[in-house]
Amino acid sequence: MTYMPAFNLMIQGTTSDAGKSTLVTALCRLFQRRGIAVAPFKPQNMALNSSVTADGNEIGRAQAVQAYAAGLEPQVDMNPILLKPNTDTGAQVIIQGKAIGNMNAVGYHQYKSVAKAAALESYHRLADQYQAVLIEGAGSPAEINLRARDIANMGFAEAVDCPVIIIADIDKGGVFAHLVGTLELLSQSEQDRVIGFVINRFRGDISLLQSGLDWLEERTGKPVLGVLPYLKGFHLESEDAVAKSPEKEGLQAKLQVVIPVMPRTSNHTDWDALRLHPDVQVTLVGANQSIPAADLVILPGSKSVQTDLAFLRQEGWQDYLNKHLRYGGKVIGICGGYQMLGEKLLDPHGLENHEKNATSNGFGFIPMETVLEKDKQLKQRQGSLLLNETQVQLTGYEIHCGVSHFNQERQPLATLENGQQEGFVSADNAIIGTYLHGLFDHPDALAALIKWVGIQNAAPFDYTALRDQEINRLADSTEAHIDIDKLIQQCKTWKPN
Repeated sequence: MTYMPAFNLMIQGTTSDAGKSTLVTALCRLFQRRGIAVAPFKPQNMALNSSVTADGNEIGRAQAVQAYAAGLEPQVDMNPILLKPNTDTGAQVIIQGKAIGNMNAVGYHQYKSVAKAAALESYHRLADQYQAVLIEGAGSPAEINLRARDIANMGFAEAVDCPVIIIADIDKGGVFAHLVGTLELLSQSEQDRVIGFVINRFRGDISLLQSGLDWLEERTGKPVLGVLPYLKGFHLESEDAVAKSPEKEGLQAKLQVVIPVMPRTSNHTDWDALRLHPDVQVTLVGANQSIPAADLVILPGSKSVQTDLAFLRQEGWQDYLNKHLRYGGKVIGICGGYQMLGEKLLDPHGLENHEKNATSNGFGFIPMETVLEKDKQLKQRQGSLLLNETQVQLTGYEIHCGVSHFNQERQPLATLENGQQEGFVSADNAIIGTYLHGLFDHPDALAALIKWVGIQNAAPFDYTALRDQEINRLADSTEAHIDIDKLIQQCKTWKPN
């Protein structure tokens, strides 16, 4: 069915992590409940958390979650530009789901006019298919040095002629300065697009905030559309920041998991199901931190595998893993972590660090070599996990350039939907390697993997059900504090001054 879009709306924030992704997710669920065919859209996303669409394209993880909230399958047009940092000054540039190469910040700034055309093309395709498009900005619209050729915030809002809400996180402090300062750094035409403010993550008695709200409305001439409360223990898959493990008061974890946080850790939502499991304690270990004892070590994905491997060696992980395995611990390597567990990593094309024929020795626990190739593997997967002499359902997705070759027979971790064998299980049953992100998301696979580590009586846990429950909790809270029907009507009738 083809729709004429009834309205669009863009959510911009005073800072990164102000709540843009969260508010778009909530509005997607609330519009869907009202029978509105709504699609999420983010013109440009910079994140190492990504997802794969059914047709084999790569988009930001946040837009995949927002699609789920809207009752849709993720599609590439929801996030046409994805930047995946691989150094402090450069990133892999992904346009409409496919990597086109690496660019430094200056090079990408010059490329923005091309990228903007792709973003507009994707937006108009969505606008032709859905009744409403909810657009998410990136960072802040008041970043003066990035305003030229802007395609992430007000530059895009003006290109598609949409109203804007600005959201700020009061939990960080300085919320009134953030909102007033952001508004005043916008041009007059951009200010005219702002239909109101939302304050996020408020704790306490709202009456104590009222005088500030009154002042803000009088000072700016813009209404405060809502004050969203802090939701204790709330979980939403992170767009980019590595989420901390929740406090588990009064619970004694049966399974201790340790995960290194590397400079270019990617797809860290892989362990969300573990860190939220009631019987599991996940400890994240960063630079210059001691590594505690654990039952299971997970080496996660990486955007720069050789660089992150060198970081782990510098931090003492080689000796730690040797001792951990010697004393009966288990290890799982996912994607880049899987490659690190092998014998060699080869980058003949200089894909990661711009140095051709770069070679690194892996940790040497898996008899394989990995070669980074130019074509990225982007696939959704399902199949059977082969562990504990049983077969259980498995789902996941692949995002990698590495092609791994074994120098001897191996025991696979899984059989996939096409009959292909995937992954590796060591002969002593202590090490697993896999290219599958989302390995723990299916409840049967999660239970089997926890049992493989040695925990026989862990509680059942359904991560997908929890995610849906949390999106509904977020939507309910948002509806209680923002007049959604009034907002929809305001967007439908909005006209630029």
